[in-house]
Amino acid sequence: MKRNSFTYAVIVGTLLFLLPCLSQAEPIKVKITKEIPYVIIDYQGKKIKIMRNQDQSHVITGGFAKTSRPCPPFCFQPEKVTDEVDTIGEVELVRFLKNEYSRGKGLLVDARVPSWYHKGTIPGSINVPFPTFSDDNVRDLHPDLLAAMELFGVRKKTSAEMEKGGGFFSRLFGSTDTKDWDFSKAKPLVLFCNGPWCGQSPTAIRALLKLGYPPEKLKYYRGGMQMWQMGGLTTVLPE
Repeated sequence: MKRNSFTYAVIVGTLLFLLPCLSQAEPIKVKITKEIPYVIIDYQGKKIKIMRNQDQSHVITGGFAKTSRPCPPFCFQPEKVTDEVDTIGEVELVRFLKNEYSRGKGLLVDARVPSWYHKGTIPGSINVPFPTFSDDNVRDLHPDLLAAMELFGVRKKTSAEMEKGGGFFSRLFGSTDTKDWDFSKAKPLVLFCNGPWCGQSPTAIRALLKLGYPPEKLKYYRGGMQMWQMGGLTTVLPE
């Protein structure tokens, strides 16, 4: 009987200790959508919760609070890069991270130069700067280009395959021939940069299309870092 009383006392004491902690857990009032309060993804070996800032008095500060930049180069981009490539918003990007990204079926690509990327990025992203896909890099088969394409699931064809398809001769004369690459296992990509006034991700998308990347596997998050932060969504400093 004494032992049961002691056990009961321990349980009651534990509940009384935890009760204040449980009562302090406030419900999420600022959700991403009515149905999605937050999303948890694995990123660089950590669990990252993507959610909106719960401080309803929070305002954006720093460079992304600016309204005006010289154009060029900081000119507003069209809503669509091309008619073949879909433009998406924050909700679609969050769903992409929750589904395709989390299952290893797609990649989120930060197309900005590294100095911008290391100031903060969207969780889940990898940095593949837009100059990686320049004509010079394609012509010279630069290691950065080859590494990026391999990461995207794109295989460089062998010399025999290229000669059979005519790709070798096109490359020899400085042309970008889509027959040089095997896109059969290309991954779906979402590309972004600093915001609607940033041309870095559109430049990367056009270059990938020129290489022959399937347009249905490319998506453009036009809002970029500016709109992501204006929505109070989680950002991370990449390792």
